Amino acid sequence: MHVVVLMGGWSAEREVSLMSGKGIVAALESLGHRVTAIDMDRDVAAKLAAAKPDVVFNALHGTPGEDGSVQGMLELMGLKYTHSGLVTSVIAIDKVLTKNALVPHGIPMPGGRIVKSAEVFEGDPLKRPYVLKPVNEGSSVGVAIVTDDGNYGNPIGRDVAGPWQDFEELLAEPYVRGRELTTAILGGKALGVTELKPKSGWYDYDAKYTDGMTEHVFPAQIPDHIAEACKRIALEAHRLLGCRGASRSDFRWDDERGEDGLFLLEVNTQPGMTPLSLVPEQAKHLGISYPELVQMIVDEALA
Repeated sequence: MHVVVLMGGWSAEREVSLMSGKGIVAALESLGHRVTAIDMDRDVAAKLAAAKPDVVFNALHGTPGEDGSVQGMLELMGLKYTHSGLVTSVIAIDKVLTKNALVPHGIPMPGGRIVKSAEVFEGDPLKRPYVLKPVNEGSSVGVAIVTDDGNYGNPIGRDVAGPWQDFEELLAEPYVRGRELTTAILGGKALGVTELKPKSGWYDYDAKYTDGMTEHVFPAQIPDHIAEACKRIALEAHRLLGCRGASRSDFRWDDERGEDGLFLLEVNTQPGMTPLSLVPEQAKHLGISYPELVQMIVDEALA
């Protein structure tokens, strides 16, 4: 087949997307496919039309490649593409829309509310500790954990670096203490549960993409009923949102509260495919090689 790998773009996750795309290109070529790599720019539609691929592997992360914009363009062009479709992408990239779609069906997620960034300079929107995050960014871009220690000031200082300087609105959520867990879905099945143990701080952008900064424990050393709950919730969220291909659900688990302390944070509709990414890692543990994983995602797109 002729496969276009769409990667790069101009989001905050550009470098991660380029790493994912590089691996996907190599995997597809190793399988004998003809591959055209496109670093997305404003002329992407013309480049896709000229390439005339059988299928597009969407290796973009963040906006506009993960928020429905690129999916809509590909739909209009009549091109088949990997991962979730337009409507699912619009909902899943938006943390508030995701809550609205999942919580009424019994999916446990933290509460919270949207706040104007200027509000946090007057006082705390929630009791500390709490989390402030952009509504539609991934890879922990722009996330701030505001603690009782007043690490950003009390109230937060206008001149202190944080997401309030880059985003007009933020989602404020109660901070869930405990452990970081994640579950990948592939081919309609949950692959397992990984626990993420940052060597210092928390699981932020640097911890995710810097080799050696986070320990990945698979399978996670957690009680069986918590592992089964992660897999059940991830699969149900995948289904309710209408995800296709691979997705990855991220959790926080307060191990002092049992299953009542398990909360879904977000669903990633286009999870990373870098050497440190969690979906390839879980697949590898189950005997699925990286090229086989890429082929499975392509096959689902074609089906």
